[in-house]
Amino acid sequence: MEGSRSPLALRAAALDRRLVTLLTGMALIRPLCSITGLTDALGRPFAPLAFTVAISLAWVLIVARSNAPDPLGTLVAAGLCYALAAIALSGVLSPLLDGELEGPLARPFTIAPLLAVNTLWGAACGRAAAALRDRRDRRDRHVRCDGR
Repeated sequence: MEGSRSPLALRAAALDRRLVTLLTGMALIRPLCSITGLTDALGRPFAPLAFTVAISLAWVLIVARSNAPDPLGTLVAAGLCYALAAIALSGVLSPLLDGELEGPLARPFTIAPLLAVNTLWGAACGRAAAALRDRRDRRDRHVRCDGR
């Protein structure tokens, strides 16, 4: 019954879930580095910013080179899934490592901004990936037309 599904539901159903999962897992490197102390060892605020830039570049390049039909939707989903996974990871690991619940689940008022910021992060990366792919596709069409 596709006619009764919303455009958002149809768009979400068309996403490459494996790619979204891969991108989400890549982004989880950032909180894992924080949990393990690597972020502190490398120095704040440099390390978190460097991890964010590296993850963003990887997201953009991977999606731009992939066959994902919707780069923007793919990276919005990855940003949202990353936020949800980071919340869950914090909820599981903080009691084990710190002895008490820390993070967004301990401060629920931070959940909505966390979801919004990471969704916007995914959207910015998605726009960049779509632009990069469009540029590549235009170049490839030009090369094919010119026979070079």
